[in-house]
Amino acid sequence: MLPIEVKNVFKSFKDVRAVRGISLSIQSGEFVALLGPNGAGKTTMVEMMEGLKKPDSGEIRLMGKTWEKHENELRKIIGLSLQETRFAEKLSVRETLRLFASFFELGSPRVNDVIGLTGLDAKQKSMVGTLSGGQRQRLALAVALLNHPQILFLDEPTTGLDPHSRFDFWNILKELKMQGETTLILTTHYMEEAESLCDRIIIMDEGVILREGKLEELLDENARNLDELFINLTGKTLREDSN
Repeated sequence: MLPIEVKNVFKSFKDVRAVRGISLSIQSGEFVALLGPNGAGKTTMVEMMEGLKKPDSGEIRLMGKTWEKHENELRKIIGLSLQETRFAEKLSVRETLRLFASFFELGSPRVNDVIGLTGLDAKQKSMVGTLSGGQRQRLALAVALLNHPQILFLDEPTTGLDPHSRFDFWNILKELKMQGETTLILTTHYMEEAESLCDRIIIMDEGVILREGKLEELLDENARNLDELFINLTGKTLREDSN
């Protein structure tokens, strides 16, 4: 059973056709990057996969289930972290994780696990309001991982982070990838992030998929890296056009 199957999905907002007939499938344990400039439709597509928006037509299945019929079941098997996730400023890191763990009836052992995985050991007693941007993103990832998600959605998780914090975040995801238990959908406008972390890359623009495949399959003598490939496909520079 595939973790994610998308078949001929459309979504419009008034006069904007955000997603136009997208179909894709993602294998178990696969890390997939979804690339595209602002307005490409990637966030809308991911929000439909997350159950936050409904497609106008088409079908989305996670682990063979649909949001229309199995919402409660799907909420238990996914994790998500948005670009800007806000938590109560006056709770500590550990208190925040214990709160979210309680929603899944999980105890201290799992809280300890995700604190260790995300490198928050030294900050577990710190108030959320005192955390740096990189530490807040690690906390958001820790919350997303609490329920042992089969499918993890990360929306531009390292935007605005300094290079050192971004590198630390990548190492956490690489360790998660080695465990082989989680399927990841990553939206990003950092080409090096997609290259470093993901098995497969999907490039979107104007609501459609332009190219997809493994990095080595996408590159050739006309596109020696993802930046050149993206410019060739869209005539745009990804980072300058991203939000």
